[in-house]
Amino acid sequence: MDEKNIQNDAPQQFVQRDFKNDQTVRWCPGCGNHGVLNVLHRAMAELGIPPYKTAVISGIGCSSRLPYYMSTYAFHSIHGRGGAIASGFKIANPDMTVWQISGDGDCLAIGGNHFIHEVRRNMDLNLLLLNNKIYGLTKGQYSPTCDRGFVSKSSPYGTVEDPFVPAELVFGARGTFFARGIDVDLKVNQEIMVEAVRHQGCSVVEILQNCMIFNDGIHKYFADRENRADRTIHLVHGQKMLFGKNNDKGLVQDGFGLKAVTLGEDGYTIDDVLVHDACCHDNFLHQQLAMMNGQDLPLALGVIRNFTAPSYETCVAQQVEQAKAKHGFSCLRDVILSGDIWEMK
Repeated sequence: MDEKNIQNDAPQQFVQRDFKNDQTVRWCPGCGNHGVLNVLHRAMAELGIPPYKTAVISGIGCSSRLPYYMSTYAFHSIHGRGGAIASGFKIANPDMTVWQISGDGDCLAIGGNHFIHEVRRNMDLNLLLLNNKIYGLTKGQYSPTCDRGFVSKSSPYGTVEDPFVPAELVFGARGTFFARGIDVDLKVNQEIMVEAVRHQGCSVVEILQNCMIFNDGIHKYFADRENRADRTIHLVHGQKMLFGKNNDKGLVQDGFGLKAVTLGEDGYTIDDVLVHDACCHDNFLHQQLAMMNGQDLPLALGVIRNFTAPSYETCVAQQVEQAKAKHGFSCLRDVILSGDIWEMK
């Protein structure tokens, strides 16, 4: 690290290369992780947070190699435990910006318990969940996000279980921020990564990512450039929920549900189209948006949910200061000697 920069906390201007290192990127050619890494560098530069105030922590998996390619503090940890390590790091270093990189297997299988509790606690972490619906590093076993009936090396006759939906887990754990992107949509991904960091609390960003070796084309229905505009909707807080190649389709209220309509047909006008409110506490509406599947209703991309609530590490820091003020603690030794103690001779 540049010692001069470390001592200077004044706002600085950064570019992508400030967050890159000289390591050769070792992912399969065409892997969606390349695009995610590129956008992450861009987002970090846009945010202007110095590399020495940034930490990137991962578990195990193809996506978890990402910390090797960052010129920041980085930690490639163990399977499923990225959330536990990232949480501990953030509590100990509350002024650091912490990114957790995880895959659908690493995060939602062995790491599932850590995932729901860091969301529930509202740790101020930025969690990138790269969802390719497969175990790539261990060569093609089905993951917790695979659809029922999916044929893989570990389910040659098709899976007999239903998948986790990351958005449902986030909302069920009272998450305060959820966004979704597709690995090929760099502009939207940069937008949501920047918003994730600006959010004070646990930010979960699901990236639908392609594994060209073991699950090629799994998200093609949405990612295909020709049909993407009609099958997805880019939600932006405060803007009308419009989509389509000509931006002539929209989402309207239909009883307790949502309905996709074409403006000018059946009497629908722009006034009928809903305005996206990512900051409201309406868990039901946000979940409806997040669960749209691209068939009757378009798949929601962008920031779906974003509201403020107390973050865990902030509350812990407040408790520490209150205890120090009340009991006169100045160091850990004071705390240890403050309880019931005795001397053995």
